Amino acid sequence: MLSQAINLNDKFSKFSEQWSPKVIAEMNDYQFKVVKIQGDFVWHDHKDTDEVFIVISGEMSIIFRDGEVTLSEGEMFVIPKGKEHKTYAQEECQALIVEPKGVVNTGETSSELTAENDVWL
Repeated sequence: MLSQAINLNDKFSKFSEQWSPKVIAEMNDYQFKVVKIQGDFVWHDHKDTDEVFIVISGEMSIIFRDGEVTLSEGEMFVIPKGKEHKTYAQEECQALIVEPKGVVNTGETSSELTAENDVWL
């Protein structure tokens, strides 16, 4: 068992890639992933699971076909399973994602932004 706290600022300092979630912890069958985002992502959904975004720094939008949610530092949002969405950030945003192990960042949508899964930092 780890006996040391996980420092989010330290984890974010270890990579620069955008749209490439890195696993920093697991709880039961869930993973905690840090990600840096900027610009537009692709439309996608996760048919079998909800997805949580927690903004650590910056600001991001989660865009739906029927609306939009804007998140600032310290705010979070749960995207319901099966809800098509894309994320966007004008400036770099650092976020923590919580989702089941094995979830691919672009769902079933194939894209150049599809990241390698289960990459630990």
